[in-house]
Amino acid sequence: MKPSMLAKLDQLANRLVELDELLMHEGATANMDSYRKLTREHAELSPLVALYRQYQGALGDIAAAQELLQDPEMKEFAQEEIESAKGRLSGLELDLQKMLLPKDANDERNIFLEIRAGTGGDESALFAGDLLRMYTRFAERNRWQVEMVSESASDLGGYREVIVRIVGNGAYSKLKFESGGHRVQRVPATETQGRIHTSACTVAVMPEADEVEDIDINPADLRIDTYRASGAGGQHINKTDSAVRITHLPTGLVVECQDDRSQHKNKAQAMKVLAARLKDAQLREQQSKEAATRKSLIGSGDRSERIRTYNFPQGRLTDHRINLTLYKLDFIMDGDLADLTNALASEHQAELLAALGD
Repeated sequence: MKPSMLAKLDQLANRLVELDELLMHEGATANMDSYRKLTREHAELSPLVALYRQYQGALGDIAAAQELLQDPEMKEFAQEEIESAKGRLSGLELDLQKMLLPKDANDERNIFLEIRAGTGGDESALFAGDLLRMYTRFAERNRWQVEMVSESASDLGGYREVIVRIVGNGAYSKLKFESGGHRVQRVPATETQGRIHTSACTVAVMPEADEVEDIDINPADLRIDTYRASGAGGQHINKTDSAVRITHLPTGLVVECQDDRSQHKNKAQAMKVLAARLKDAQLREQQSKEAATRKSLIGSGDRSERIRTYNFPQGRLTDHRINLTLYKLDFIMDGDLADLTNALASEHQAELLAALGD
């Protein structure tokens, strides 16, 4: 392990000792805000330092066994001890490196999932509906809640554009690599000659922002319009101007919401989506800068990038960023995304570990 990493671990181990003393003091003075903050930090550091103690123990075992090598009667035993300790050391070092990786502050956040039909006309809109069903089923498997925010249905079914809010622990961490271009190859239901068509959709996964703390939105930068809900089911929502359209003038971003009967609720929901889009733009700018300094297979934030192909005739899904091909398309479209999301997360972790070693 690098000296710089060992120095960092020593520093964190010393900090844990400090926290033990501070918690004893704070417990006596009953400053609850400070106590909670220290307790949280202690809980985060304890597993890391415990692992580091095991690492130091393995080093100590190797040193002790090397001394025994001088004794002919103990040589065989000492060599076995050294090999065993080295094996433990290798695993512990990798685990420590993973725990030292920078954490994504957005990982535990809820998300807004936006799917837009692209090239392919009605078939693209149908595929957008299929993608929404896929992500909804995945959310159900994780016991997450899915709320419709905005939808623009197409004439033959599916969506020209749809936005949902997914509420659940770790939603962003599991779905953050879904952003990008999704291409489908299949025979559309409207195709009479049996020819395979190719169409595409764009997916955007945006962590939900706390507009008060995360994003500074100047009310003077907003134009807010109200109008009567329209589209499928619109006539049943109400007969007043409850739908809301918010335009963020500096960026030109436009958000519409008409899912609720209440204009107030639609406006609040639209503001949440706007805040998420602005936060997402900041994240993509940051990711683009990072990708410019090192090769990044995933997480570049480029929405125009084609990340995945769904080939229905062959039952095949291919993620082009990590060269992963799975022949279980029916299961994937039914929400079985674990193999995919785990592989993407592992690849991202490997990138971070490689960058840590540079």
